[in-house]
Amino acid sequence: MTTKYYTQFILTDADYRGGNEFCGVVELNCPMEQTSNARDIEAILARNFDLQQAAVKLVSWSRLQ
Repeated sequence: MTTKYYTQFILTDADYRGGNEFCGVVELNCPMEQTSNARDIEAILARNFDLQQAAVKLVSWSRLQ
């Protein structure tokens, strides 16, 4: 079962200079732990965009019911 989150983040990679702020629903195969921090979430997002973790800045993240 997947878990859905609403997220807002900024990509700082040079390829995204013109439109670098994104928001929407992200689906994960398993829920994030309560102790997960922004760096964990940024790492997941970076992998999905094939970027380095430093190229993603998390603005907000919340689990959808």
